[in-house]
Amino acid sequence: MATKFSTLTTRVRQRLLEEKRSDTQRLFWSDGELFDELIDGAKDMWGAILDLGQEHFLTIDTTSVTQAVDATALTGVPSDVFRVHMLEPADTTSTGSHKNVIYIPRDLNSVEFQRARAQSSQDPNSGQIVYFTLINAGHPVAAPSIQVAPKLSSAVTLRLIYIPGLGTITENSNNPIPGESDNALIAYAVAYARAKEREDRSPDPNWLAIYATEKQNLLVRLTPRQSQELPVVTAFFEDMW
Repeated sequence: MATKFSTLTTRVRQRLLEEKRSDTQRLFWSDGELFDELIDGAKDMWGAILDLGQEHFLTIDTTSVTQAVDATALTGVPSDVFRVHMLEPADTTSTGSHKNVIYIPRDLNSVEFQRARAQSSQDPNSGQIVYFTLINAGHPVAAPSIQVAPKLSSAVTLRLIYIPGLGTITENSNNPIPGESDNALIAYAVAYARAKEREDRSPDPNWLAIYATEKQNLLVRLTPRQSQELPVVTAFFEDMW
């Protein structure tokens, strides 16, 4: 079971040899300071895990996102979207009216996107290639805008498969980093908390080294996600052999 941040804060304080014995005790590090360092550690680990490409944080939304009639941008894009993994019609069954609409990522200034923007509204029921791209900052600043072309003559509900940001973390939140990451977050928090008592105000190098080791071990542990089949490289046109 995932560990709560309040528990991790206590464990960080233990490593700092300053255990809290009462609510009125004067402490060198406040709980808020240690909690903030743990959050920064979680964000650092989250970014490193994304780079593994193993989709640990993947989310599927089949109800919120729509390409409305004559729209040049999707509506209902969740505010926590960080990276889009896939976009397709929500109903891809054999009876789905939009099953043949294919969404393909392209740069906004690509030739394909420019040509699609110049087209009149297309009928999605007959099958259609729609190009899309993300603009604006995205999480945590604001929801990205997903631009699309060409426009469609009837609305299409979409399945958005995406990686969300970490979102709001409180002291009662569970550690969102997979792979038994408690020790890595604790080491990160101790390293940066000790900067407060060091003359040069820099993180403790020994604890940074511990964090680096824990982080590397965790990243190795998290891949591959399955061991049924070994990862292989697919040959060009292999599915047509």
